[in-house]
Amino acid sequence: MSDKTNRMPRVAIVGLGKMGISHLSMANGSPHMMVTATCDTAPLVASMIEKYCAIPEVKGYDKLLTRDDVDAVVIATPTRAHEPMIRSAFAAGKHVFCEKPLTLSPDASEALAAQATAEGLVAQVGYHNRFVGTFAEAKRLIESGLLGRIRHVHAEAYGPVVLRPQGKTWRSAPEEGGGCLYDYAAHPINLMNWYVGAALACPGADLPSQYSVGVDDAVYANLQFAEGISGQVSVNWSDEATRKMTTKITVYGDGGKLSVDRQELSVFVGATGNPSADYGAGWTVRNITELTPPVDFYLRGEEYAAQLDSFADAIRDGTPPARNDFGSAAQTDRVLQMIRAATQGETGRIVVEAPPRSLMQRIFARA
Repeated sequence: MSDKTNRMPRVAIVGLGKMGISHLSMANGSPHMMVTATCDTAPLVASMIEKYCAIPEVKGYDKLLTRDDVDAVVIATPTRAHEPMIRSAFAAGKHVFCEKPLTLSPDASEALAAQATAEGLVAQVGYHNRFVGTFAEAKRLIESGLLGRIRHVHAEAYGPVVLRPQGKTWRSAPEEGGGCLYDYAAHPINLMNWYVGAALACPGADLPSQYSVGVDDAVYANLQFAEGISGQVSVNWSDEATRKMTTKITVYGDGGKLSVDRQELSVFVGATGNPSADYGAGWTVRNITELTPPVDFYLRGEEYAAQLDSFADAIRDGTPPARNDFGSAAQTDRVLQMIRAATQGETGRIVVEAPPRSLMQRIFARA
């Protein structure tokens, strides 16, 4: 491990879009790290941050990596840029926190994971749901054997993200990592892998497009895991019946089942389950407020600050990331590739023509 341990890590934020600005705000407000620079291809935001927040703007990623006051980089750029940027950071001896998905190639992701381990660098990916109290408690219960033998896991995510034909951005380009599969389905799939191990096969999948051109608006897939566990993925970011994007996981075991989302964990322990002091026979419901450790700086949700603090603490302590290392992210990338391979490609994709515009769509169009 680097000799830059045992003190507050100095980090640079690379990419100042939505997630980059969020990471900047949380990192700058955290007592676990110090933001010493920003870098972005568009100078306006970075220059304003330098002017009003006194955080230096560095013009050029290569130049940023030569700075002695940067121990780590937080990469929040389009997915296509992740692999070369991470390789450059590793070559410069910098630790890396990267937004998900890690890369567009599971082979590349696995190679990066191996390189981080070999060079003793902390490498973490922004799958923030693993830091949500309800999802983390579900992980603990599954591992405790509360539900007995696990048989099936169902992952869902729905939201009104794309409700009209989209303009051209990186999120509308598959080669940039756009589309529902990489941008949204990656999150619940990452949780499935966390709960029951990496998926081994995808017998069938569909990636329909409703409003988008060139990328998918929904993901429907069947997955197979070790020990005969089956899984289903149902994700749709063009669901106007949902007020905001939500993720839900349901796990079925011989001795009961659990359903968990961002707000609540519901557990049923049956006759052949293994009840505990906190989770007796029948139903138990626990709320996010009961299960969330406090953070020093709150923005968007405790999990976003918690994952950055965990990254900084791993650098300071010279330990691997507690959750979401590159290896686990590479597993998710492998499943994403399997799902895409299970479809018939562009000619086999079911394309649903946009229906007549509803009142909600007209309101969104005027917004």
